[in-house]
Amino acid sequence: MKPKSSVYKGITKKGNEIIIRYPNKTDATEMLGYINTLSKEQTFILFQGEQLTLKEESRYLTSLLKKMKKGLVVTLLVFHDKTLIGVSGVEMKEKAEKHVGSLGISVANTFRGEGIGKILMELTLEEAKKNLPNLQITTLGCFADNIVAYAMYKKFGFMEYGKLPKGLLHKGSPEDHIYMYKEM
Repeated sequence: MKPKSSVYKGITKKGNEIIIRYPNKTDATEMLGYINTLSKEQTFILFQGEQLTLKEESRYLTSLLKKMKKGLVVTLLVFHDKTLIGVSGVEMKEKAEKHVGSLGISVANTFRGEGIGKILMELTLEEAKKNLPNLQITTLGCFADNIVAYAMYKKFGFMEYGKLPKGLLHKGSPEDHIYMYKEM
């Protein structure tokens, strides 16, 4: 798990070249632009309009890189022409849950439907198995209205184990939060 270490180079369904790699300490500006754009869009992520500063994102990235070195997180970034277009990762929980990792994945709006999510999911789970020694179960949360992601998670063997009615706010409206898991 070396920073800048590339794990995939290829072409999407629409012919776009992509590189998937681990983050490094110079990625804060790209990561900031990416998360702030997704947040403004109010897509199916926890950020729903909030905007981060470069200082906040830099702190997050520093913490992330430290956790990567300790084998507590795997994070992959997807680039097209030096622009960040996707992020995924599995972060290990602590104490009595130290065998459980929490997965998150997102793809920029203009690149959805190109198969990037599938590639990213495959690689993230593979890298997590290799680099997170305590990982036995991976969990994730899904907005109930995000039927595309839900279907993809099912294809990857994730099973629903619960639902919190109105547990998420999406564009200001309550939506069910679906909880899923997969034994690794």
